[in-house]
Amino acid sequence: MRILLAEDERSLSKAVKAILTKNNYSVDTVYDGEEAVLYALASEYDLIIMDIMMPKKDGILALKELRSKGRNVPVLMLTARSEIDDKVEGLDSGANDYMTKPFAAKELLARIRVLTRQNSSSNDNILRFGNLTLDRGSFELSSPKGRYRLAGKEFQMMEMLMMNHGILISTERFMDKIWGLDSEADISTAWTYISFLRKKLAALGADVRIKAIRNAGYTLEEIK
Repeated sequence: MRILLAEDERSLSKAVKAILTKNNYSVDTVYDGEEAVLYALASEYDLIIMDIMMPKKDGILALKELRSKGRNVPVLMLTARSEIDDKVEGLDSGANDYMTKPFAAKELLARIRVLTRQNSSSNDNILRFGNLTLDRGSFELSSPKGRYRLAGKEFQMMEMLMMNHGILISTERFMDKIWGLDSEADISTAWTYISFLRKKLAALGADVRIKAIRNAGYTLEEIK
């Protein structure tokens, strides 16, 4: 799952990114409202966390611009201000939720889970395909033969494959969705993670496989 974090306070941004990364989220960070809009329009995110008080363009103006251009991604607003009018303005501008700084990491993670569940086509935290089960809470991939707790990028890739089984996913889309615009990784990184997942599927006796379509991408399909 991919998050855009727009926060101009560098130390807070670094701390929040560390928390999110530890919990298997992929995070892009920006430090002003103009950059937040550029990133949000150029790529696909599951959630945006945006501070209100930012240079160049504040969070409210950035949010209004995104909504006016049809970006319906969930947005969690952050601010050091706690006045009711500020909260109302944020929510009226299209924010989905609001947190006042300072906040506890556990509360931030809980609100992220709620917002991303609401944006999902299914509230079920369990994905199933063939004899495989992917628990989106524990990051465990399992079959009747056993289970593995997937690392962050492995989990995100497997989640994409299971949510879109039968649909071709290009290597470029994996890179954009999981590694993000700031990453220095190249497409060989995605190939490496596909290899890791294939080995785990074999060890689990999975009745599905990750099929490669030359120069096109990958798809998850049942073995017939």
